[in-house]
Amino acid sequence: MSPRMQPSLFETELAVYASYHRDHRNRATHFLGIPAIVASLLLVLALWRFSFGPLDLSGAWLVGALAALGWMFLDITVGGAMAALLLPMILVSEWFAAACGPAPTVWAFASLFIGGSALQLVGHAFEGRRPALADNLFQAFIGPMFLMAEILMSFGLCREFARFTDPAGHVPPLTTPLHRSPAHPQA
Repeated sequence: MSPRMQPSLFETELAVYASYHRDHRNRATHFLGIPAIVASLLLVLALWRFSFGPLDLSGAWLVGALAALGWMFLDITVGGAMAALLLPMILVSEWFAAACGPAPTVWAFASLFIGGSALQLVGHAFEGRRPALADNLFQAFIGPMFLMAEILMSFGLCREFARFTDPAGHVPPLTTPLHRSPAHPQA
């Protein structure tokens, strides 16, 4: 937590998101499902082309830039890491859409989106709780940041977020970013 007494908006939302994701199997499915969904959205958005002055851009660049700015507004470190990860995802999406055309891009979008969503639903079946975004759509924006915060904590960065992601304040070790909390051991 920052030096102030009140948690930031990101810390508060991170704690809410974490409360829906206590089971290690649910977290594991999200480490695959969320990137698949983000990639699917970037793929289909790469088909939407527009000009901005001399630049030929796509919806992937527009939405990616807006998402990165929003994530950095919530937390500069986690948001910056998200922006760094988003850049190659946008570039691959742009390449795929240009090289393969609309029909394969839409099929790839549908496959990744449905597959990623199915993985998350399986995870929530393990959790025994509906997805966080069912109660608060903003949690869909927090989900990728939650994963990045977990990754950064496993590398010894952003350890102050552990108190918001795990009730015991346990920081996942580098070798097991998808950990079981001592306070929440699951079978």
